Amino acid sequence: MTKQDIINQVCNRADLSRSKAEEAVETVIDLIKDALGQGEAVILRRFGTFQVRSKSKRMGRNPKTGEEAEISARKVVRFKSGKHFKQAVNDEDME
Repeated sequence: MTKQDIINQVCNRADLSRSKAEEAVETVIDLIKDALGQGEAVILRRFGTFQVRSKSKRMGRNPKTGEEAEISARKVVRFKSGKHFKQAVNDEDME
């Protein structure tokens, strides 16, 4: 499913115009990005939690040459699914 598919579904299910549905989806995505950019966790009950985690620099290895290379420190986004989300996904797989 792409962002355009989500916009189309919001448009149909919420009985909104396509432009309003697109605005709503873009606003939600922007709010999540802004919160994560400020280091805040985004908790969506019955869905899951997005968190920013810091990874320290470390030594890695180039898989082609075997040569060691330093991997710089960075931030990554982690998503932990909620109980209801996991159940919904597992129930769908069983049918």
